[in-house]
Amino acid sequence: MSKLFDFTGDNAFFHGVSMYKNPKESSLFLPRGHEVDAYFPPCKRSRVSGPFVFSEERFEKKQTSIDVLPDECLFEIFRRLPGGQEKCACACVSKHWLMLLSSIRSDETCVQKIKVAPKPQETCSIKPTESSKDDNKKGAVANTTRCDDEFEDLDIIDEGHLSRCLEGKKATDIRLAAIAVGSGPRGGLGKLVIRGSNSTRGLTNAGLKAVAHGCPSLRVLSLWNLSTISDDGLTEIANDCHLLEKLDLYQCPAITDKALLAIAKNCPGLISLTIESCPSIGNESLQAIGHCCANLKSITIKNCARIGDQGIANLFSSAGNQLIKVRLEALSVSDVSLAVIGRYGNALTDLTLVSLQNVKERGFWVMGSCKGLVNLQVFSVTACQGVTDAGLEALGKGSPNLKRVCLRKCSFVSDNGLVSFAKAAASVESIQLDECHRITQAGLFGVLVYCGQKLKALALANCFGIKDLLFGFHFISPCHSLRSFSVHNCPGFGDATLSMLARLCPNLSQISLNALEGVSDVGLLPLVESSDAGLVKVNLSGCVNLTDKAVSTIAKLHGDTLEMLNLDGCKNITDASLCAVAEHCFLLSELDVSKSGITDFGIAALAEGVQVSLQILSLSRCPLLTDRSLPAFEALGESLMGLNIQKCSGISHGIIDMLMERLWRCDILS
Repeated sequence: MSKLFDFTGDNAFFHGVSMYKNPKESSLFLPRGHEVDAYFPPCKRSRVSGPFVFSEERFEKKQTSIDVLPDECLFEIFRRLPGGQEKCACACVSKHWLMLLSSIRSDETCVQKIKVAPKPQETCSIKPTESSKDDNKKGAVANTTRCDDEFEDLDIIDEGHLSRCLEGKKATDIRLAAIAVGSGPRGGLGKLVIRGSNSTRGLTNAGLKAVAHGCPSLRVLSLWNLSTISDDGLTEIANDCHLLEKLDLYQCPAITDKALLAIAKNCPGLISLTIESCPSIGNESLQAIGHCCANLKSITIKNCARIGDQGIANLFSSAGNQLIKVRLEALSVSDVSLAVIGRYGNALTDLTLVSLQNVKERGFWVMGSCKGLVNLQVFSVTACQGVTDAGLEALGKGSPNLKRVCLRKCSFVSDNGLVSFAKAAASVESIQLDECHRITQAGLFGVLVYCGQKLKALALANCFGIKDLLFGFHFISPCHSLRSFSVHNCPGFGDATLSMLARLCPNLSQISLNALEGVSDVGLLPLVESSDAGLVKVNLSGCVNLTDKAVSTIAKLHGDTLEMLNLDGCKNITDASLCAVAEHCFLLSELDVSKSGITDFGIAALAEGVQVSLQILSLSRCPLLTDRSLPAFEALGESLMGLNIQKCSGISHGIIDMLMERLWRCDILS
């Protein structure tokens, strides 16, 4: 009791904090009320009026445990990821993870590729681990489903259906790594085209290595203007992408024979190879390609200074019996290369030679005289001074199956060589002559005489030697096989030549006369009237002396077969021609009357005509057209897919806007 009276309150109560952990527990022992004479201070946090001291140690951001792992550990984790979705999710975390994922080869993953069983109830045949033996039935079923999905993803990777093209600033290592990681579960990357690279973050070998590691199904690779890509990147492609079938290298100066040797060794299924403006590639790589790539069918070599006769000779001696298409351009080769081609090119069907300045007449003569080009069907020569009459005749004799011939800038080929070639190559179906100034009217008619059994197409362009002369060819049998005749920018070609062609070519279905000021109605009408087969395509652009009479005759005689009519630049064409077309040409699908004298009346007549299939209408630079043609355009818009009204000063911008709104299915050029 003495202690009770000695109580002062200093040590009995703890001020500021309740004696109970839970404030509600105090009511169990001390019921609150007015009769209780006890004071309990509120349990509130005291207001701090002093300055707040920031502690860097307390608020320091701690690095997560996954970031402190070395790349070796992350590599082991990433290569055990079950599917493509998980890999893509990890690749989105950071660039570091993306590049690390892209460095994992397909053969380094831990998931073993096993074929999915044909029956859906059967499970995946994977040997269970010790931990999986104790799993319950539900877990085993879930595990089986997961395995099947993995194997399906792996099957898709090998298909290679996707195609990607990167140009300019989009070509970076990061983007290529993302493509390599993300393309697997979406069908597998099969084709990759890279044109140029980013100026600040240029494409390097690291991006190409990422594609090699992640895209083993790659079949087509095209590299354009990439000075930063060297042998290391292309060698990785060769080591990992064994299914590569087509390789194109354009302006890649850092790539040498080393990379192509790796391609030849590891990609035996290579079918097509293109090398252009690659100064570091030489003869050694061509020899390896010809020896190792047994499926090589097509090769193109252009402007490679280190490639010469040795490389071409080794290539054809090894792979000549399998090459089908060959193009050689701007190379320092001589007559030896052409002799080897003529000897070993027995499988060639398409041969193109461009700007071979060191090849002389003997080279072309030997190539034809070897009689090895028995399967050659297409032959094209451009700017080769060695092409002469003797070489052309020998080529015709040595190529019995030749069907298409194109001679461009062959200034030493004359009428004698062309006629001799026509006599020797009896199976030729198409002849194209461009800038062959020694060819005259005699050579032209000689071809029609001696190739009259199979010749189907004849085209002349920029041949200034052809003059409009009169010859007596009444005894010549007509060329019934010729279907297409084209002349472009031959100033001497005129009405007299057309009149002669009218008697020689009665079955023409396609006529193209471009920029011929010497052609008028006098020469064109006999040619049009003599066509028994019916004209299908007629191109008379730039023939400024033609009038409505010729167009009306074409429409009346061939309206039931005519599908395309081009009168661009024929300034004498008026509404009368459109009225004739509207009345007779019900199959017309393409019409061009640009830079002519048509008006709104002609467009209205065309809209009321029988054109039910007109899809393309060109009316550019027709100053007489006005806004009154709007209803006609709307009527024609039911079938139109393209309308050209550029620089028609009489049509206002408001009408153009209305046309774009109402003819929403038609592409309008204004």
